[in-house]
This record gives sequence, structure tokens and C-alpha cells, in this order.
Amino acid sequence: MAPVVVFVGGLGRSGSTLLERLLGELPGVCSIGETVHMWRRALVDDEPCGCGEAFSACPFWGKVGEVAFGGWDRVDPATVAELKGAVDRTRFLPRLTGATLGASLRAGVERYTEPYLRLYAAVREVSGAPAVVDSSKHASLAACLRWADGVDLRVLHVVRDPRAVAYAWTKRIPRPDATPTSPEQFMATYRPPEAAAHWLAQNTAFDRLAARGVPTLRIRYEDFVADPSGHLRQAARFAGVPEVPAGTLEGGVARLTPTHTVSGNPMRFRTGELAVRADEAWRTAPGAARRALVSLLTLPLRRRYDY
Repeated sequence: MAPVVVFVGGLGRSGSTLLERLLGELPGVCSIGETVHMWRRALVDDEPCGCGEAFSACPFWGKVGEVAFGGWDRVDPATVAELKGAVDRTRFLPRLTGATLGASLRAGVERYTEPYLRLYAAVREVSGAPAVVDSSKHASLAACLRWADGVDLRVLHVVRDPRAVAYAWTKRIPRPDATPTSPEQFMATYRPPEAAAHWLAQNTAFDRLAARGVPTLRIRYEDFVADPSGHLRQAARFAGVPEVPAGTLEGGVARLTPTHTVSGNPMRFRTGELAVRADEAWRTAPGAARRALVSLLTLPLRRRYDY
């Protein structure tokens, strides 16, 4: 049976890490972070796992590497990067989300997704969890996986008000998981018009995947923080997890334990109690003109999502 892979998609800074962390606390679910970045950040830069250990020292990932590839030394990150550059790009989304795929692009997609399929199967075997959560977010990776055999792909599409997302992308935040060799010492930033363009491109692509028949559950960040328990139950059912344990998110408070996530928002290291509440700082932050510009640029899709 193909592993169930719940792909958390959407533009970053939309609350996807929060939802991923909460799903990862459920029995039968193993959350592994943003695998799209692991080939460089974990295998080359040895950035830490969500458990706190360096990737190379994490027993869980050591076992996964043995099962999937016969050891991580058998994986060439440069080859994965080359394959990614050939197919996993935003400019290929119109073709990847189409009704058919040309032979040349299909061959590239098959080569590129092969290590992901081996990774997901190994994570399921080592963790014993039927559902694997990949929070890579990128629509282009989800679109590649759409064509792959051997995976039960389910997209959890997380959307947030584009004005809030654009504001979040302006913040310059150090990456606590960066090592001296990491090329990215800070999280990426975008100017508001760039963030608006990415918001449109990513969300439009996920809508196209849903229209093509990829199982998709869309959750708005604002709805999720208003009723975290209800939406977590909905997401759990979508992932194939029959029950959410009693007391989960009691009083809107999450109880987070260490997880084996590779790459992602710094929140992946958070443990202990966390009150789930809306972040509305963008509404009163300086920059009314920028918010108005983002509102204009994203108007048609924003209204479709009831923003």
C-alpha cells in the first residue's frame, strides 16, 4: 500500500507550520518538515533536526537513511538539486498542473520524485505511522508528486489573508537552525508586491491541482485559529486518522513535543504549551499604502477566499 503523504501547501507565513506541528502530535502521524530543503540543509550543512540533534546524529533519520537508500552517503545532494532545477520550478507549473505531461518532462519528474518516494516509504516504516506530513509548501513539488506512482498524495492547502502574508515576508528573521556552512543565515524576505505575486502563483496552482482531482482540503488560517480543535479534527480525518485524542487543544492550548522535522519555520523547535491565537499585528503595523497595493494585486483570488 502506498504511503499516505499529507502535503501541507501554500505560500509560507500562512500558518502552515502551526497546523503541521499539531497534526504531528496525533497518533498515526509523522511530521517531517520541509523535505524540499533537506537535501541541502540536512545532508550538506548538517542543520539540526527538530529534536535538537544535528541531522547526522539523529537516530531516527539515521534509520530512515538506511532503509531508504542504504545510508545517506549513498545520496548525492548535487544530483537532487540538478533534478529539481530541471522540473521543480514555478515556471513549469502550467505544464505540471495540466491534463497531460510530455514524455521528456515526465521522465524528469520520475527521476526527481524517486528519492522522495523512497524517503516517504522509509519514514512510514521507521516511524510506524500510516500518515506522513510533508510541509514543503511549494506547489511545484506537489505538482511533481501528483504524477508519481507509489504515493497517496493529499494536499492540505493553507491560505491566509495576503496582506498578513505580505507583512510577514518583510520581516528579517535569523534562522536558528543555520550552521556556518548554511548559505541562508536569515529567512527569506519579499517586498509586498513580490509576496503578492507569489501568493497568487502558489494558491492558483493548488486550486488547479484540486481541479485536476488531487485530493485537497483547504483551510483558512483565520478559520483555523478561531476553531483549532474543529479544524484539526477535519484535517485528521483528511489524513486518515480516525480519532483525535480527548483533551487535544483543550482550551485552545497545544502541547508540543519534540519532532523529527528537517527544515522549516523556527517554530519547529518549539515545545511545551502554546496558545493558538490569531496573529493580527499586520492590521496596525505601518504601511497602509503597501497593504492597499497588495489588496489590489490579489483582488480576484482574495475575494474567492472571502478576504
